[in-house]
Amino acid sequence: MVSRISDQRPRRSPAGGAVAPEAGLFALALEGIRAAQVRPEMILEEVPAPTRLAPHAVALSGEVVPSHQSDDDPIATGRFVVLHDPEGPEPWEGTWRAVTYAKAQMEPEVGHDPLAGQAGWSWLTDALELAELGWAAPAGTVTCVTSESFGALSEREPSVELEIRASWTPVLTPGDEPRELAAHLGAWADLLCTLAGLPPLPDGVVALSGVRR
Repeated sequence: MVSRISDQRPRRSPAGGAVAPEAGLFALALEGIRAAQVRPEMILEEVPAPTRLAPHAVALSGEVVPSHQSDDDPIATGRFVVLHDPEGPEPWEGTWRAVTYAKAQMEPEVGHDPLAGQAGWSWLTDALELAELGWAAPAGTVTCVTSESFGALSEREPSVELEIRASWTPVLTPGDEPRELAAHLGAWADLLCTLAGLPPLPDGVVALSGVRR
């Protein structure tokens, strides 16, 4: 089952006219992303970024490991990429773009739920809205794959994997780009934890783990 979702409604308009950020701004934003705080179950690592999509880019891989041990198998994985093009490509509706990927094994009944795609998309939008972030031009694909084994492998239980590929344009406040981009990363990390089935952090509990480089 594949759900393709493209919503062109802007979520929050930036104040004033568009300002073309310089490379120095991206360097500051990069510092903010690298200092982002996420749940301790999240293991983030900076990985090589794509070089052809924009003049500036940073990429992070993410894994949810409840034991907090990096050698254990993750229960959800994904990637978070931030692109910056001062020219502001028209489809972006801005000069920044977040491109993300997240997947996890789900309960078998999810594979028979016709609303699984809509639910997966809502987990992403809810995470962005809960963080009170500005965002525009979202687009994405939610894929739910059911695997069944037969013959010599018939004893294996059916498995269901939900995969979310999405992109959106962060609408940033001039002067606050590093913090807000870190918050976009945090919202994506919350999506990954939701896919993994982790409960929300209790009120007052602060996430502390950061990005490995």
